[in-house]
Amino acid sequence: MEALGVLLTFPMNPYLEEELDRRCKLFRLWETPPESRRDFLRAHAGSIRAVVGNAQVGADAETIDSLPKLEIVSCFSVGLDKVDLDKCRQRGIRVTNTPDVLTEDVADLAIGLAIAVMRRIPEADRYVRSGSWKSKGDYKLTTRFSGKTVGIIGLGRIGKAVAKRAEAFGCPIVYYSRSEKPDTNYTYCSNVLDLAANCQVLVVACPLTPETRHIVNREVMDALGPKGVLVNIGRGPHVDEPELYKALIEGRLGGAGIDVFEQEPHVPEELFGLENVVLLPHVGSGTIETRTAMADLVLGNLEAHFTNKPLLTPVI
Repeated sequence: MEALGVLLTFPMNPYLEEELDRRCKLFRLWETPPESRRDFLRAHAGSIRAVVGNAQVGADAETIDSLPKLEIVSCFSVGLDKVDLDKCRQRGIRVTNTPDVLTEDVADLAIGLAIAVMRRIPEADRYVRSGSWKSKGDYKLTTRFSGKTVGIIGLGRIGKAVAKRAEAFGCPIVYYSRSEKPDTNYTYCSNVLDLAANCQVLVVACPLTPETRHIVNREVMDALGPKGVLVNIGRGPHVDEPELYKALIEGRLGGAGIDVFEQEPHVPEELFGLENVVLLPHVGSGTIETRTAMADLVLGNLEAHFTNKPLLTPVI
């Protein structure tokens, strides 16, 4: 694939970038200032036959239209909200993503966030480091995760993995999805308000679509209540962030563990001073093992497409 032109939209993973550079003719979009990128794409449009994007920068309609030779978009992510799928279908452009390989890490993090919020682990760590344990005495009591009812929005691969882990802590599981799942004994809720009202920990694990944007709004937070904890390991726009802040400072919501944000890497600074919030920089899949496996899937899908073999993880 040495002569294959590949557009890498964002700095994602050193191993992936090195392998693409070694195997292909690599174009790094982020090295060109935003105001000049249209000219950059126009200059290299005859060479670029593949785009590798991620959850930050994918392939929107304008990018796709500027690349007449584009054949495949291989995403270094599970989420596809940064790819214009309708435009790809119209053009006959193949699309792949990286499911399964990140499921376990993201599910681990969801449970970790819930425990970190409920046991106030980051705050307790700061209490020790500041010398407060010595000067002020024992840290305040917190609340347990074990036995709490866990509600899950989206019972796909990641949602099921979260449920399996929560069950090991003795947590009853309730869930909401577009339809009831026939292969589970978990309790189904037909709407998100009922789900939030019937759990103490609410985990967002659904895809981002127009229907799920701000699926966690003021009403859902109020239903979850002053002892409830929200965990978002899905996508930032699933949660109405201004309403989240209001619910937390007004005591209408007990706490939140957030790995994803609406305008990454920009995080609402109002959240920084809240002790009942744990904030992470979108690291759900951020282990060496998983990011390497994701990179190998991206590379494998590109190789399969350009050698006329079946794609490993086709979306379109």
